[in-house]
Amino acid sequence: MTTATAHSNIALVKYWGKRDRRLNLPATGSLSLTLGELTTTTTVREFSADTVLLDERPAPDPFARKVVAFLDLLADDLGLERPPLLVQTANNFPTAAGLASSASGFAALTVAAVAALGASRSPEELSRLARQGSGSAARSLHGGWVEMAAGVRDDGADAVAHLVAPADHWDLRCVVLVTAEGAKSVGSTDGMERTAQTSPYYDAWVSGVPTDLADARTAVVERDFERLAVVAERSCMRMHASAMAADPAVVYWNGASIELIHRVRALRAAGHPVFFTIDAGPHIKVFCPPDVVPIVRDAADDVVVDSIESRPGGPAIITVD
Repeated sequence: MTTATAHSNIALVKYWGKRDRRLNLPATGSLSLTLGELTTTTTVREFSADTVLLDERPAPDPFARKVVAFLDLLADDLGLERPPLLVQTANNFPTAAGLASSASGFAALTVAAVAALGASRSPEELSRLARQGSGSAARSLHGGWVEMAAGVRDDGADAVAHLVAPADHWDLRCVVLVTAEGAKSVGSTDGMERTAQTSPYYDAWVSGVPTDLADARTAVVERDFERLAVVAERSCMRMHASAMAADPAVVYWNGASIELIHRVRALRAAGHPVFFTIDAGPHIKVFCPPDVVPIVRDAADDVVVDSIESRPGGPAIITVD
């Protein structure tokens, strides 16, 4: 039996679109921050038959099938015959709601399953494997500030994540403003595919990412808040613009999402160092220094269902072996 934990991550330069769906190869690079307070814990052990439990209940069939297929992929990649396995996974935050539970989930599963099967792999190899479960999971293998390479190889060997700066490099907080309960209506993979196939803005979105990555990388290394604010909001809005222009439109925002965008901008106009980003879901993630967190929460209190403050988080690790 092996138990591993991993953390969600929030992309500041967005990952949106695949160049190869079978291998889960991203169309562009991305850059994220791992969030210490949003955690998945996953245990893998031998069992009488392949079984997947999510938050202590039998997992929905589509999720269970995806996990079992991923276990088969891992065993094949490791060159091993695997026994039937029980996977018990739990999140301390909403699942499939636009908070990157698939990132932390498949990162934790990769680390736990590889160890449970008696193998070991480098962080780069674990990142490559995790990517095939969820594109953003490759980033959750690492802590802190992480860049995911799109790669150019057809086999995806160079589509891996690497560390830009550790968690303690910059104590920037992320306040997750939860605007609704329940799962989102369009999954990320389906949303990406529809955008890539039908949006007239998709090619422009892809072509702009290398500039965003260079700007964000420099901003993180230099701890340049204003520069990171500009590129993060730019990347976010362009990603969602490309999705909204799909046919039919992929719209993840709700009324509260739009209201909070305006409120964050008003805080910035009043002199507070804040900026926002939004993944494939309705929730707003606000970045700010620690002393500004109460101001953000107060400004959003009458709009949100919940708010979660997170510090930069660490890498995926084995907690029980």
